[in-house]
Amino acid sequence: MIELDLSDQIAALRSTFGDIRAVLDVDAITADIARLSEAAGAPDLWDDTDNAQKVTSALSHRQSELAKIASITSRLDDLEVLVELANEAGDEDSAQEARTELAGLQKLMGELEVQTLLDGEFDPNPAVVTIRAGAGGVDAADFAEMLMRMYLRWAEKHKYPTRVLDTSYAEEAGIKSTTFEIDAPYAFGTLSVEAGTHRLVRMSPFGAAGKRQTSFAAVEVVPLIEQAESVDVPESDIRIDVFRSSGPGGQSVNTTDSAVRITHLPTGIVVSCQNEKSQIQNRAAALRVLQSRLMLLQREQEAATKKEFAGNITASWGDQMRSYVLAPYQMVKDLRTDFEVNNPSNVFDGDLDGFISAGIRWRKGAH
Repeated sequence: MIELDLSDQIAALRSTFGDIRAVLDVDAITADIARLSEAAGAPDLWDDTDNAQKVTSALSHRQSELAKIASITSRLDDLEVLVELANEAGDEDSAQEARTELAGLQKLMGELEVQTLLDGEFDPNPAVVTIRAGAGGVDAADFAEMLMRMYLRWAEKHKYPTRVLDTSYAEEAGIKSTTFEIDAPYAFGTLSVEAGTHRLVRMSPFGAAGKRQTSFAAVEVVPLIEQAESVDVPESDIRIDVFRSSGPGGQSVNTTDSAVRITHLPTGIVVSCQNEKSQIQNRAAALRVLQSRLMLLQREQEAATKKEFAGNITASWGDQMRSYVLAPYQMVKDLRTDFEVNNPSNVFDGDLDGFISAGIRWRKGAH
């Protein structure tokens, strides 16, 4: 006869859940849903497509949050019943079912707990991600494309809308760089821990057989800012170049010179956009990304000045923040948090939540 006692674990979960509910503020979520539902029901909602998408996306996100909280409340009650039934049945299968449900609830609670740590000024914003191939030649260009697919797959798994703004293809394989938006609440707060230098070690499919190749790619994450928050950019500070959009292998995406490259002369920041249909749309999208980068640069400079006055000048991120090793063994390891997995193919297919959660907890503890 099996006697299952999970009372301590369930009590701990209820205590943690109470703290999480207080931070997430269920009343505020409910009020947001009511406000957004009213906005979503407006007859002229889709007259402004961009605003309509923001409203419906925000509504979906808040409804999902509330549903998750309600689900945990219900499942905690059900778990106690499940434990009672398992003890009445007295068999291992019933006990294992209760343990599996406990593990599932602990995982879900961990995800919600991480969300409560996203309290930075721009954490609630959508994100603009830029990936650039670094040292390593054609392998680095291929690695940059692998990372692009990895983040887009991660967004797809979470049903987050994405929009690729610009991609510069390499001559032989892969990409030199890419910039894309992930338009979901808290995308910046969540993905900001992915910024830094990523390193790939593998048997190169492009070089001599039997030789390991190390290559690098840089990931930059900035918050996508609303017009009201935007940094003023005088026309005299920018140079705008127009060129013809191109795809892999030099293929023309369209036959008009609609792609736009904006260079911010004081800082040297360059932003391109070629995936919109018109030059006006590409210019607006590129300017928005430039404003986001300038705003983040301004915040970083302010933070650096404060640290200098405090006598504590330390880099927040190392040069290499994560290694992806495909040979001679299989492992992906974050060098800041020591979080690691032994299945790189899953990671490259967008299974990043473990790394992101560990990174957010690490960042919170480091500050």
